Amino acid sequence: MMLINCLVGVVLVGGHAAAQDRGRARDFGVNIGVMQTGKTNAITDVKGVKVGQLTLSFKSVRTGVTAIIPHDGNLFQEKVPAAVYVGNGFGKLAGSTQVEELGNLETPIVLTNTLNVASALDALVEYTLQLPGNENVQSVNAVVGETNDGYLSDIRSRSVSKADVIKTIQSASDKVAEGSVGAGTGTVCFGFKGGIGTSSRKLPDNLGGYTVGVIVQTNFGGVLQINGAPVGEELKKYYLSDKLNDTPDGSCMIVVATDAPLDSRNLKRLAQRAILGLAKTGGIGSNGSGDYVIAFSTDPLLRVPFASKERTQSVTLLSNEAVSPLFLAVIEATEEAIINSLFMATTTVGKDDRRIDSLPLDKVIPILKKYNAIH
Repeated sequence: MMLINCLVGVVLVGGHAAAQDRGRARDFGVNIGVMQTGKTNAITDVKGVKVGQLTLSFKSVRTGVTAIIPHDGNLFQEKVPAAVYVGNGFGKLAGSTQVEELGNLETPIVLTNTLNVASALDALVEYTLQLPGNENVQSVNAVVGETNDGYLSDIRSRSVSKADVIKTIQSASDKVAEGSVGAGTGTVCFGFKGGIGTSSRKLPDNLGGYTVGVIVQTNFGGVLQINGAPVGEELKKYYLSDKLNDTPDGSCMIVVATDAPLDSRNLKRLAQRAILGLAKTGGIGSNGSGDYVIAFSTDPLLRVPFASKERTQSVTLLSNEAVSPLFLAVIEATEEAIINSLFMATTTVGKDDRRIDSLPLDKVIPILKKYNAIH
């Protein structure tokens, strides 16, 4: 049975865990940072950005796909400035070297599980070749990121098909589901159920009024902190605790979008700061963690045409000094997106009846109050 929910850009295949009372961090008074959020506090607050998600939950499979689309046009013909930053490289970020070399992005970004990177690559190539105007295209740099959801999901079955990925892209909308959905269906974070999370920040008008949006796929560990409160320690569930009941290994994929006029050089600097947001949640970038950031700008005046008759391109860019507010914005949005992924995720039972509980909000909220982390 398949259900397509166009309102939230989610394709659900099979069943999923029973609904639980969950909410985003701000629903509980956890207001992270000092900057204003965008209208919906999501990556899609950056105009033109859309997100599609597909959730696979059947038998021993708990996995899925999340796709981020920078604009509605033909992305191959109108590429966007982009950059990649590697926090720790234990992962398989396909397409990263061309993004680094040329400084632009020419396909949607797809997130899935480790062993389905090939299927996602194949799907992005087919999707791009079939777009009107791409009839003569003979090279496609598809960008696919991943985390390993093999603890909860039968990852060896490689259940994500090419059709699933194309359907995910085609379902994309400006509504972003969070928690145990899409590429976050089978992930684990800080020993609790991880997933998809998103957040945004909007600069004041006197600083340009630009928006920074972030979406994360959380599957990593460390010592959980929420808005500065030592939640992992209080719950006695953290890396190197007496019980050694958590592993820091895993991965975190972070995608950053902004409408600010940044070239690939400053986009890479922006991407670097996203890792600071991960660190504020207690992530440590362990040996076995693939922590990657992909950042892009949606400014229409910075788009790079596939074919141009002009030898030069004149663009207007933010000065280095003007980028600092965006640095703070991406740190805050990344931190909050990660926390949202934990707050929204639901307890999941998967492969071999393995169970990962959701973050116990009934215990967490009192801890946050104790440390004045709710305000």
